[in-house]
Amino acid sequence: MIQWTIAASPAFLSWNEVHRGMQVAEHRIHQVFRVSVILKGLHALIEIAGGLVFYFVSAPAILGWVNLLTREELTEDPRDFIATHLLNATQNLNGATESFYAFYLISHGLIKVVLVAGLLREKLIAYPLSLIALGAFIVYQLYRYSYTHAFGLILLTAFDLIVIFLVWHEWRLLRKHIPVG
Repeated sequence: MIQWTIAASPAFLSWNEVHRGMQVAEHRIHQVFRVSVILKGLHALIEIAGGLVFYFVSAPAILGWVNLLTREELTEDPRDFIATHLLNATQNLNGATESFYAFYLISHGLIKVVLVAGLLREKLIAYPLSLIALGAFIVYQLYRYSYTHAFGLILLTAFDLIVIFLVWHEWRLLRKHIPVG
């Protein structure tokens, strides 16, 4: 019993056991990286779809849809957080804000789709460009948060920070395995 405890202690692990453990950890980090990048891609597609809605659907029509979707919820609870914020946001829509949202969502989504495609294909240039783009998005999200205090921006920023770490980690590993010269 005593010998088993000593042999199983971390100080006495063989190099193969340590290396195997490191490979498992790296594989899991890579899996998390891929899932987070795919989620970023799905979010980008939703942004593009939302931008197209703002581009092709009039502000009064959007307000009508939101009224229809929130009416029952606001009847039950007039202070419902999501319904009241959604309704307030759509009531302030006009041609200029609608155009801005359409442009912002479509361009933001397209940039992310291109970066996600590059990351999933392990294109080296996609890694530093993703770090720069996500960093810029974070700066803008924090700027917007200073005005809106929308908790969703904080959640999005936290997710972006995790993705930045994962992209940086994957980029570092990928560069290690590329032959020099």
